[in-house]
Amino acid sequence: MIGKTYWAAALAALTAAMPAWAQEAPAEEGEIVVTAQRRQENIRDVPLAVSVVGGERVSAIAEGGADILSLAGRVPSLYVESSNGRYAPRFYIRGLGNVDFDFNASQPVSVVLDDVVLENVFLKGFPMFDLDRVEVLKGPQGTLFGRNTPAGVVKLETRRPGRDAEGQMTLTAGELGTMRGELGVTVPASDTLSIRLAGLVNHRDNWVDNAFNPSFARAGKDLGRFDDIAGRIHVAWNPDSPLSVLLTVQGRRLDGTGTLNRANVLTTGSNRLNARYDRDRVFYDGGLNNPQRQGTTSQAIHADYDLGAATLTAIVSAYQGSSAGRGDIDGGVLGTTAGSGFIPFRSETGTLSSDLDQQTYELRLASNGDTRFGYQIGAFYWHERFKLVSGSFDGVGGINPTIISELRQTSDSWSGFGQLRYDLTDRLRVTAGARWTHDLRNLAADRTRGAAFSTTRRVSDGQPSWDVSLLYRADDSVSLFARVARGYRGPSIQGRIATSNIVTTARSETLTSYEAGLKAASADNRFRLDLTGYTYQIDDPQFTAIGGQGNFNQLINARRGIGRGVEVEATANLFRGFQLNGGASYNYTRISDPNLLVAFCGAACTVLDPIVNVGTTRRAAINGNPFPQAPRWQFNVNAAYTHRLAGGGELYAQTDWVGQSRFNLFLYEATEFRVGTNVEGGARIGWRMTNGVDLFAFARNITDESNVIGAIDFNNLTAFVNEPRVIGAGVGYRF
Repeated sequence: MIGKTYWAAALAALTAAMPAWAQEAPAEEGEIVVTAQRRQENIRDVPLAVSVVGGERVSAIAEGGADILSLAGRVPSLYVESSNGRYAPRFYIRGLGNVDFDFNASQPVSVVLDDVVLENVFLKGFPMFDLDRVEVLKGPQGTLFGRNTPAGVVKLETRRPGRDAEGQMTLTAGELGTMRGELGVTVPASDTLSIRLAGLVNHRDNWVDNAFNPSFARAGKDLGRFDDIAGRIHVAWNPDSPLSVLLTVQGRRLDGTGTLNRANVLTTGSNRLNARYDRDRVFYDGGLNNPQRQGTTSQAIHADYDLGAATLTAIVSAYQGSSAGRGDIDGGVLGTTAGSGFIPFRSETGTLSSDLDQQTYELRLASNGDTRFGYQIGAFYWHERFKLVSGSFDGVGGINPTIISELRQTSDSWSGFGQLRYDLTDRLRVTAGARWTHDLRNLAADRTRGAAFSTTRRVSDGQPSWDVSLLYRADDSVSLFARVARGYRGPSIQGRIATSNIVTTARSETLTSYEAGLKAASADNRFRLDLTGYTYQIDDPQFTAIGGQGNFNQLINARRGIGRGVEVEATANLFRGFQLNGGASYNYTRISDPNLLVAFCGAACTVLDPIVNVGTTRRAAINGNPFPQAPRWQFNVNAAYTHRLAGGGELYAQTDWVGQSRFNLFLYEATEFRVGTNVEGGARIGWRMTNGVDLFAFARNITDESNVIGAIDFNNLTAFVNEPRVIGAGVGYRF
């Protein structure tokens, strides 16, 4: 809870000052290579802010059962949250994201997995396993990346098959019946053909009681479980010719509990969890214990043909998915109970079914080598078809929905792009690029049970994105860069017709960003420092007004949005065996629209904004407010100490801490929905043997913090919190 964060922060500071712990073992000294510009480059040669999280670190963070939300705060200016359990995460970079919780929502941060954009929030929660690294590209990335990137890109790179047999596995077990197994093995089939097999099994038992115990509750623990199983096959063909091909097939199956909404755990006039909060207990009279299921499959082919002076690349992919789920949205029991407090009306909704089909096609020609002049040109097409059948339920433990709605949405995006770079001198490089994108989206919605309702909407637009940058190599260890870029997010449609007749649209938003920075490393790469300052302005920013007077979700355009900040990352190998690294960011955001009004909390909350009467309704004026889910301060610190044994092998100790300052959960400001300072940490100790075996013990959320990460405002003072503490042990093996 909030009170624990003070000593947790002190422990984090102490950790950073002494050679003790970290998130992963010290990395080998060497260069950091990224593909932020669709080609392999030293990170100091990339003229934009890029942060990297290594694949081993990602696996260690997740060993207590965590999902992609665990990336929040791991690099400066990155935040991730969700109100949809283990699927449909929402990403924010430099304070810019979208709190829209529906599956057809548009986001300004793109997630790209192995050069394929995962546009739908439905896909962005695909489990992280057998990763080589995660690259976080900050600021507009519209020139080279194909969908909705005005805030940036989270780029996931999996391990690819090489020519040699190798692999690794990790198996962990911990509290709450948590078990996680990860495997990645490369199997050379011939001199030209190689296969990479990778898989993940992630499990947790039920650990939360439904203390209301309605007819649908089971004996013992009722909620909290999950089984998340995923697999991937890479097949790489590299004949003795200019052609190389990578075929990828992967899939996921999730079955578990959705987000646990907790009614009235906030008190009027306070943002602290009150005595009604009990991490191990809820009171639900609906939702059938919040079940959640999702399945996705995908196929992709990536072909490169070396023409000598340039390489022609073609990428074709297809994703399919389906899901279903249900939830007690009000988080309590109708009326007044000792457990959940006063619930004025019941709110229980669910996804009866959803079906997704996404296809992408990309063709790109890029010059080879690090010559004085380089270029990339290409074309991109994205198509999505999405169908969502939703229901609203009434009655304790009701099986059949009283309202059923069906939403059908098709989306298409076409674009052409190009980028040029030229070395003006041996030390000064200029890079410029542009893309033209045309977006089209059609929505048809019908209510098939309940009061009849039917509507259609269509939005379309075409806009340019571009960027210009300068990179100056002061010497072999220091680079300076400056960049100006324009980003674009296409128009959107949204409607929750299972709970209202409101269908809204939003115009395209455009963002202009200015940033400058320094990237430095010592000659032996023992010390690194990245420093970036930025400012941006958004015209017609798309925001989502959720909740307020009901379970609604409405798109709005503000007149303007403003952001500015500073980001710093540093690594220090202070002495043999000890590495310390971390980062911090300051992100200031502000909504600028004197006429923008939104509905506010229907429960007994304390609104801090001016209240305006509009006819018989009251609205909050949000001009000057920060963007929602946008912490002003974030920090992360990681440390490791490794002791080499005389007979071979290593003993190691590691820790990691992340934290953020307070932020608003909604567009309006209210005392109860302004999240306080949060800190969370983990630790690991282990023994790596010479035979490749690694025995270790770990703790995630080691201080057992209960941090509010989201809320529901239209019915009562409901909140949901972070993952519980998990202490466990594991074994790893490399060959």
